[in-house]
Amino acid sequence: MWNVTSRMEVRVAVFQVRRRSSDDAQELCVLLWQQARAFTALHSPTNPHPVTEIVWSLPGGWLRDDEDITQSITRQLAEKVDVHTLSHLEQLKVFSHPERRRDGRVIAATFLGIVPTTACPQLPSDTAWIPVAQLPRTTADHAEIIAAAEHRLVSKLGYTNLGFALSPEEFTISELRAIYEAALHYRVDATNLQRTLQRRHVIEPTGETTTPGAEGGRPARLFRFVHNHCEITDASAILRPPSAKDTELPC
Repeated sequence: MWNVTSRMEVRVAVFQVRRRSSDDAQELCVLLWQQARAFTALHSPTNPHPVTEIVWSLPGGWLRDDEDITQSITRQLAEKVDVHTLSHLEQLKVFSHPERRRDGRVIAATFLGIVPTTACPQLPSDTAWIPVAQLPRTTADHAEIIAAAEHRLVSKLGYTNLGFALSPEEFTISELRAIYEAALHYRVDATNLQRTLQRRHVIEPTGETTTPGAEGGRPARLFRFVHNHCEITDASAILRPPSAKDTELPC
């Protein structure tokens, strides 16, 4: 049977590696906004009104008749975050399960977006960076979209230079390792990371070093990514969660 009532929406999972306020450790976060949703519950003398619950949603919304998908997501992202702070944006996949939303058949074209760790865009009061490891209740299949976007990010860190999108323009290897560990959710050996990325011509030294602190010590070398656009650097190498015998990146 032909379906003539389907609607199209666009959604984007925007990631950023951010520092936890509790212990200053870095963690992967996703941009979400609060959505109040009312629904009818069983009435009782003590609860005569419909119940309102707070759920969290990915940025996005309806596709207009006068725009394509990329134009739509750019417009709707601008309502939540300064799109100029995005260092990477790519189409993810289409979610089309007939019952993915309660309000009828809605097909979602989804995107993966990344903001570098140094960016601090202003957010509306109903929007926040939420740790991926501690997701609150989300609407529809947005948790599934986030999982798909995170899987794409982790996969691409293995065979492309996508780490540039998460990182500042210049960094020490220690800082880069912390970013990779936050995104990959496992420990990374700094020496092996540097050797692997330099062998693939992903990063290069800037020729500069950090300023020594008050306690002195040897200044650390500064590095940068060779390119700031995503490209395949090693199609045969994939970063996988380590086994009990292996806690380093493949080299």
